[in-house]
Amino acid sequence: MNHFSDQSNPSMPRRSFFTSAASLTAGTALGAGLLDAQGRSLMAQDPATPPVLAKPESGPIESPFERDYEPPAFKPSWKKPQVNRLLAQDFIIYAHSDLEMTKKLLEREPGLIQSSIDWGAGDWETALGGASHMGRHDIVEFLLSRGARIDLFCAAMQGQTEAIRSFLALQPALIDAKGPHGFSLHFHAQVGGEKSKETLDYLQSVKQVELRPVPFLNKKPASDK
Repeated sequence: MNHFSDQSNPSMPRRSFFTSAASLTAGTALGAGLLDAQGRSLMAQDPATPPVLAKPESGPIESPFERDYEPPAFKPSWKKPQVNRLLAQDFIIYAHSDLEMTKKLLEREPGLIQSSIDWGAGDWETALGGASHMGRHDIVEFLLSRGARIDLFCAAMQGQTEAIRSFLALQPALIDAKGPHGFSLHFHAQVGGEKSKETLDYLQSVKQVELRPVPFLNKKPASDK
């Protein structure tokens, strides 16, 4: 038997191993974006020139980076797999408004609780951060009960006036600190509603800012309707 030919269908022309390998290579290149839709190579002819890759339709793009300094002496072992990025993204999005899906995904992957994502240009956000700036006390309290790390913005939304007072005594410049998407402490206290009214009054006494209406402030969670 010739192991270098296709015998699965006698009526089909015999294909050499090398022809099949070439087809596989072409198919792999197409899947990797190295060929255009007509099968033409996007690879540069000059080996010294990097290949031209097809631009992805959508999704995050990591900024280019090369060290221009000595690398740290500590070398991560990377013994454990990282939490899947898409799963972390979905978890953080759901934590803005959907308690049941937040619970479901966290049950599936407990490691999501501290996950964060950069929405671009260093706009980092956690599930707790998303729930906090949306005024979702129910989701915030669930996440805190599962070990989420409370921060200044969550404390403002939860009406923890004494905690805010202590942090501002430690560092007065924190009055201008910005959370995810640039939302201020005042904004977080505002979306907290009645629970954080005292905190908002305190923040306004430290620094008066214009408070604009928040469209989603009076909307009830779907589970409460």
